[in-house]
Amino acid sequence: MPMSLPRRRALLDWARRRDVVIVEDDYDTEYRYGGRPIEPLQSLDEDGRVLYTGTFSKIMRPVLRLGFLVAPPSLHRAFRMARYVSSWHAELPAQAALARFIDEGLLARHIRRSRRAYRARHERIAGLLPELFGDRLAVVPAEAGLHLSAVLPAGTDDAAIAARALGAGVGLFPLSEFAVTGPAAPGLVFGYGAVELPAIEAGLRRLRAVAGD
Repeated sequence: MPMSLPRRRALLDWARRRDVVIVEDDYDTEYRYGGRPIEPLQSLDEDGRVLYTGTFSKIMRPVLRLGFLVAPPSLHRAFRMARYVSSWHAELPAQAALARFIDEGLLARHIRRSRRAYRARHERIAGLLPELFGDRLAVVPAEAGLHLSAVLPAGTDDAAIAARALGAGVGLFPLSEFAVTGPAAPGLVFGYGAVELPAIEAGLRRLRAVAGD
């Protein structure tokens, strides 16, 4: 979950006292649908303690295999040397094309367009789940990302439901698979990154048909 501003400042203070760096993965900034944007640690960092990293796999195409890292000036030489000894063979044509895409403002335009599409899918699923499943699927509030989770009643076999849904042509994940410790809460995780808006209602109706009571 997002950390509050005081907790983020406390984390930066801790890094300063311990003389360590923080790796900040900018995971969902581009696809945030509600609330104020979260200020990254990197923008609060005054001591060069934060390595700010992200990827273009989600907003462009995974096959590009391109990401980015914003390092403080004190670590520039170390990263150049690490790159020098690890690999000289970067995907220069892909990087050059992406740089031009960014410089011409096309990436920002693409993100705005795709954010609208994903927001519509997000809102469609969040609206249809209560309509089709009532209280049986409680939507977990979410303001960012490319998936939505919903909790099932305790004791429900979410893995069995996910398996039956797959047999009906609906791919989703059982929420219990993501538990690290303690009893796993049953539920379903709905990814909508590759699902067109018109197909969402049909898929959820198939899920209801195989989910049982």
